[in-house]
Amino acid sequence: MTETFRLTLAQLNPTLGDIAGNAAKARAAWATAKAAGANLVALPEMFLVGYQPQDLVMRPAFWREAMAAVTALATECGDGPALAIGAPFHDGQALYNAYHICEGGQVRLRVIKQVLPNHAVFDEKRLYARGPDQGPFRIGPLLIGTPICEDAWWENHVCSTMAKAGAELLLVPNGSPYHRGKMAVRKGHMRARVAETGLPLVYLNMTGGQDDQVFDGASFAVNPGGEIAFQLPQFDDALAHVDLEKTDAGWRIRAGAATAEPDAWEADYHAMVVALRDYIAKTGFEKVLLGLSGGIDSALVAAIAADALGPDRVRCVMLPSEYTSQASLDDAVAVAKALGARLDTLPITSPRAAVTEALAPLFARTAPDLTEENIQSRLRGLLLMALSNKFGEMLLTTGNKSEVAVGYATIYGDMAGGYNPIKDLYKTRVFATCRWRNAHHRPWMKGPAGEVIPPAVIDKPPSAELRDNQRDEDSLPPYDVLDAILDGLIDREASVAELVAEGFDPETVKRVEHLIFISEYKRFQSAPGARLTPRAFWLDRRYPIANRWRDKS
Repeated sequence: MTETFRLTLAQLNPTLGDIAGNAAKARAAWATAKAAGANLVALPEMFLVGYQPQDLVMRPAFWREAMAAVTALATECGDGPALAIGAPFHDGQALYNAYHICEGGQVRLRVIKQVLPNHAVFDEKRLYARGPDQGPFRIGPLLIGTPICEDAWWENHVCSTMAKAGAELLLVPNGSPYHRGKMAVRKGHMRARVAETGLPLVYLNMTGGQDDQVFDGASFAVNPGGEIAFQLPQFDDALAHVDLEKTDAGWRIRAGAATAEPDAWEADYHAMVVALRDYIAKTGFEKVLLGLSGGIDSALVAAIAADALGPDRVRCVMLPSEYTSQASLDDAVAVAKALGARLDTLPITSPRAAVTEALAPLFARTAPDLTEENIQSRLRGLLLMALSNKFGEMLLTTGNKSEVAVGYATIYGDMAGGYNPIKDLYKTRVFATCRWRNAHHRPWMKGPAGEVIPPAVIDKPPSAELRDNQRDEDSLPPYDVLDAILDGLIDREASVAELVAEGFDPETVKRVEHLIFISEYKRFQSAPGARLTPRAFWLDRRYPIANRWRDKS
């Protein structure tokens, strides 16, 4: 009779700091696994506390509560399958990122993470001590090696050590955040570990949004030979029972369903929806509001908000001035109507007149300039924040990555707000994303299907409408040029000389570089937003505010 092993994977969404709530999710997953006859139920890296806890994990009261919760889980889940769950562990000397194996009513052992990532959004070397080399552990008939996340990304290290010590399966618990193209990277590394060790491998990831990061699930398994045995859905929770059987060549994972991966446009959009949904839920808000200008950026944010929360939880506010065109007024109405969201109109003409009168004695004998334009933006921010305070609705800000990069936004004005869903989306991708959303609808979208962003909004020249006949290209290069330069300077860290060699105008590149550097103080004070790329503003790209260096090439 063929020897078998059932592993239940809990691809779930923890809430950072909600130790009791996360433990309850683990208990529920364990109960389901028990009913399904599982030998082991596995949860992701640091699931019990949520990921990434950053410096919160160093508080003794925090890690003590987490350790007590692991012990309680082990006791409560003692009469069924073993339970494996990520949580911090302190041995009296140092703090560790640990994976706790609970069986028979106790914490039987702990696997300690060895390779502590210190790049991109990760800073684990300042939080945790490195674990020692470790071998596999036995659950029933199977010897399981558990490299934790980054442990499985490096050749001839943790995975090979566990294999040499007798491991028959590699189970890799992760807290791996999304960025565009990440799935191919993960599968490449995991296939390499399978080829290196000759062992089947199960990659388990968590789901859900945490501040700027989105953990996208998409757990999968690889058998020797590189074949994907199954893949769970991206971005969605899943509880999957995975069966292994022992063959003459060793243990193998039985084939299961492989959920198709979305393309980059859908994945980015889903990530922005999940990021906003969970940021609102995990910070305790119920509703959001935003300034709906009639432009493309605010229209896309409104669509994301409707898809994340439902149109009934989205308030759009049009704040016209004498420079607001009738087309913009009409477009704002069309967007709100298409989405089914509330639209309020709050003119700023009278408040602007009052501010102008108050400043008149000090502004006498000066010519109008950017100051007067910024007053309009800041009045809008003031009124939107007043609505947020009065009604408890989080204000969303709507600046795209191109604007955030070069400072084409008013601090304390249109930058006011608690979250920015499109912060890591360049303007050219904003246009394409709007077209994608108009053409596609998915079950996870709470907004309506169809053309929710009218073509007139997408096709008209972008304008802040802070003065007569204003266009973005009065102040910036065309967005296709600007975004290509930004991709070079920010995402690729290319030099000015390299971009000039690619065909860009030297003066334009130098000007864009200068705008990026002088806008750092704005980004330092900007709202968080969904991370879509490995060079998102905040933890991925950390630059000084006061900085006189410029590329001299």
